Amino acid sequence: MKVLLLKDPKDKNSGPDPYIKELGSYSLEATLIPVLSFEFISLDSLFEKLSHPECYGGLIFTSPRALEAIKICLKEKSKKEAWSKSLKQMWNIKPTYVVGKATASLVEELGLIPQGEKSGNAEKLAEYICSREKPNSSALLFPCGALKREVLPTVLREKGIPLESLTVYQTAQHPDLQESLSSYFSQQGIPASIVFFSPSGVKFCLQHIQQLSGDLINQVKFAAIGPTTAEALEGAGVAVSCTAGSPTAQDLAAAIHRALHTAPC
Repeated sequence: MKVLLLKDPKDKNSGPDPYIKELGSYSLEATLIPVLSFEFISLDSLFEKLSHPECYGGLIFTSPRALEAIKICLKEKSKKEAWSKSLKQMWNIKPTYVVGKATASLVEELGLIPQGEKSGNAEKLAEYICSREKPNSSALLFPCGALKREVLPTVLREKGIPLESLTVYQTAQHPDLQESLSSYFSQQGIPASIVFFSPSGVKFCLQHIQQLSGDLINQVKFAAIGPTTAEALEGAGVAVSCTAGSPTAQDLAAAIHRALHTAPC
């Protein structure tokens, strides 16, 4: 059975994509189609803030893209040296809060120690942060995307925990998305399951998928990487067959396997 994954492939230098590998262990043939493209912005402001860890109580990352922005910042030799010689150690005295394993592993690549990775979503991470931070302490620095949800900032604000957000990337539809989807459906047919990885993916893909599937769309099991994406699908009128228990390849593959082998009521 075929599974369509609406996400970017993993970096080629870091081995096979874990989602394709895990689904393959259940004899499911997975294909990746990139949905989003990203433009990185405010990188000078980002490095300026990273250069003053004494002004902040810690860091928050809810997206791998925010860490990609930092990596781009640190490509310049002088900035990379400043990071490795002093800034990294100064930030490591403070907490670095993250959502999910993918973000945690990128934080570790920067030499920082992630906390809260088992939270799985912004709501639970906000609760975790509130259990560890005191009101009216130094602000937490939150590099984020232009389309960030307001759940985490709202919860922290209500608890009196200062947060300084900085938009470091903007999200747009991948320029090849519609062509890639059309090509997939014409060559591979209707997949057994289609997996969405973000509300933006729902916004950019769903209508085109509905057109390509036609009357056969009711055969497709729609899956979501987490509750926020599931809500976006349901809000668009799509029945969600399964949601990953946590945003990992293992949990998603297991959920899809169960959904595909569960007889309809």
